[in-house]
Amino acid sequence: MKLTLGSVMKVAYQPWIRGAHHIPETGGAILASNHLAVIDSFFLPLMLRREVVFIGKSDYFTGTGLKGKLVASFMRGVGTIPVDRGGGRASEAALRAGLRRVENGELFGIYPEGTRSPDGRLYRGKTGVARLALASGAPVIPVAMIGTNIAQPIGKRIPKLYRIGVVVGEPLDFSRYQGLDNDRFILRSITDEIMYSLMQLSGQEYVDMYASTVKAKMAKGATIDEATATGTSSVSAPGGRPSPEARVPEPSEEELAAGRRRMSESEAEATTTAAQEDETRGGDGGADGRQRRATREDRPTEDA
Repeated sequence: MKLTLGSVMKVAYQPWIRGAHHIPETGGAILASNHLAVIDSFFLPLMLRREVVFIGKSDYFTGTGLKGKLVASFMRGVGTIPVDRGGGRASEAALRAGLRRVENGELFGIYPEGTRSPDGRLYRGKTGVARLALASGAPVIPVAMIGTNIAQPIGKRIPKLYRIGVVVGEPLDFSRYQGLDNDRFILRSITDEIMYSLMQLSGQEYVDMYASTVKAKMAKGATIDEATATGTSSVSAPGGRPSPEARVPEPSEEELAAGRRRMSESEAEATTTAAQEDETRGGDGGADGRQRRATREDRPTEDA
């Protein structure tokens, strides 16, 4: 799956990455990303050298038809953890799964907004990422997806050709708040700091409302301007901070070249992994495979 997707995406979307050195080579960490499109979960894992597992809405795993089955297959293939966005015990279970992964020294990804942006702007973060950071003690690494909402606006099934970027920020350390994971003001402060970092990296405009609330209003007939009217009047950045002077990043030629190299490496890694898995399952490279091959060679052919 990764091999096929990597080949297609390298040619069609010319993905690029900035700040990959901020992701540690070993040890657990939380990747907190903005969420612009379904394909965020496709491109980000492909551009990283380490495996990262995200949580994704349970609807991705229950789709019907060819598209639904392909999405479900990919999400399972990259290890996405399904979460019920209705909250409650289901959401807690997903966060516990993420905590176990981080404690095991692996990377875990989360979309603090909780759902895709309805219009490409950055929305208020939910505090699950803060609780996860305090419970694990792991650094939070902000990651901004660039251009995926243009390639695949909400409602568009097949992404159009558009250059996709990944910008990785410096790790955020919240160890100073250790032991305060039940303080809702601390949780909100941590979340706002993460969202502010995402705003700086992505150049997105901020809306001080939950994206899910905006989508619910739009489902009842409100326009995007009507649905976000209360979130854009006074607060221009997370936590009431001054809005940062940031623009949507554009890649340099060096970053484009690095992106092409990374996609080639991803393909090579996927090829190696597939060969190893085939050998483990007893393919032609394994003992079982050799035995089956020998058996086939011993059989008489129709011309014998």
